Amino acid sequence: MARTAADVMQTHLITVGRSDPLESVKRLFYEEEIHGAPVVDDDGRVLGVITSMDLIRAAMDSSDDGGIDFGVAMEEVGLRWSDPEDSDSTPLDSVTVEDVMTGDAVSVDPNTPISQVARVLRENRIHRVLVVDKDSLVGIVSTFDLIQVLEQGDDADDSKKP
Repeated sequence: MARTAADVMQTHLITVGRSDPLESVKRLFYEEEIHGAPVVDDDGRVLGVITSMDLIRAAMDSSDDGGIDFGVAMEEVGLRWSDPEDSDSTPLDSVTVEDVMTGDAVSVDPNTPISQVARVLRENRIHRVLVVDKDSLVGIVSTFDLIQVLEQGDDADDSKKP
């Protein structure tokens, strides 16, 4: 039997709320060593996704001259190898998740075969897909999860085929 999203998804979920300030999201990404998180409402329903690229775009958009370079933007959002506590205030202090998140989160059902999950990631040019069951977030499958499947050997049944 082919593996499904439920077989490979991460279930330790780190989420953010739409009214969370981007500065706190920046710190969360740094502390948890992640690059994206689902945005959920008080009932746990998925509203969207926020990624480190959204933070970079927000820093670039709040720049005075609008022409800051990518490296500077990364520094401003704390995407560097130092603790964000070391930095002064950033343009992200007054911006919330809702201001910059992607509202149309891509999701799959827990029973989606991993080959289809990979197709969804590739076709949408994304690195993580939410696993949603009856409007509830139950997991996330990332490109790293699929790479791990490849390292372990794809679907076990494939080895039994002639």
